[in-house]
Amino acid sequence: MSDPSSQSPYNQQSSTRIVAGQSAAPKRPLGLKVGIAVGILALIGGGAAVASAVTSGGPAAVKEAVPAANTAAELKLGYFGNVTHAPALVGVSQGYIAEELGGTSLSTQVFNAGPAAIEALNAGAIDATYIGPNPAINSFVKSGGESVNIIAGAAAGGAQLVVKPEISSAADLKGKTLASPQLGGTQDVALRAWLASQGYKTNVDGSGDVAINPTENAQTLKLFQDGKLDGAWLPEPWASRLVLTAGAKVLVDERDLWDGSLSGKPSEFPTTILIVNQKFAAEHPETVKALLKGHVKSIEWLNNAADADKASVINAALKESAGAELKAEVIDRSLKNIVFTVDPLAGTYEKLLADGVAAGTTKQADINGIFDLAALNGVTGEKTSAAGLGKE
Repeated sequence: MSDPSSQSPYNQQSSTRIVAGQSAAPKRPLGLKVGIAVGILALIGGGAAVASAVTSGGPAAVKEAVPAANTAAELKLGYFGNVTHAPALVGVSQGYIAEELGGTSLSTQVFNAGPAAIEALNAGAIDATYIGPNPAINSFVKSGGESVNIIAGAAAGGAQLVVKPEISSAADLKGKTLASPQLGGTQDVALRAWLASQGYKTNVDGSGDVAINPTENAQTLKLFQDGKLDGAWLPEPWASRLVLTAGAKVLVDERDLWDGSLSGKPSEFPTTILIVNQKFAAEHPETVKALLKGHVKSIEWLNNAADADKASVINAALKESAGAELKAEVIDRSLKNIVFTVDPLAGTYEKLLADGVAAGTTKQADINGIFDLAALNGVTGEKTSAAGLGKE
């Protein structure tokens, strides 16, 4: 397996759309056989720009099923090219989601970070997305509780503050420059909250005791290698890439900051969740249920597959959506840091909101109603808790 260089397509901010679901029983292991056509979708909001490359697939002679009255003709789904989004990578590449959608076609769009995905969701470019919790909270707050619902968890853990080897403690960070994937994203808020707990002041304009420079993940790697960044709070596989290929060391493993008192699960914190546009969910409940069925299958596969199979499938999906694979050691280290779960760990969200308020990326608000886990619990037959913040 090759580790992409800074010129690789994996290291360029882009979005990939894959249209699938034209067959009710996609083939595996990759299931989606695509021909390629390229298009550009510009979404400008909050400084986010999203480029989209469009591909479509499926045999031309396949007879499509006619969607039921309350199912959508198409589901537009977003996710990131990160190992923390493996449930999406597996669900799309293995055909689990498309198979459950039946006659509803599936198109996907790949993002670098949560705020850009939220912009796409609000613009109607996507209907649902895998995302970190803080952008979802921010969207819910800004809309007065009318934009999105969290319908499932996807991944817990898998985020670290990695720094130059000479930095040995928080005291060494004064005057340094750190990166996060995007202003207001989950890792950005986590970094600002942790720095505040260490007595540092940070500002959203990059000023303060420690400068935070929100930077696209691939550029963070290159800037760190060039000595222009002192560290970054990153999701997997980017934390592992900086450690294993750029000589960084772990200063903070975020799982050490969560004792389980809020969720009942020590060392687990929400990194990736699945959200849906509320209007879309109200109009197409059966489509949302089908999405959740495929999502649950993906997580079951991830939790039961052999390590080598997981690495192989995820790497193939990364190559399909982002253009390049990861080194075996990078993906192996990444997977060791992540728990794949349908539980969004709802008990942590009041703290996540408070952290966003303290970071200056959101405002204090009532987030009751942010969760709608009723469909998930119907699919799994279990009761995943909304911690009093919505339906279950």
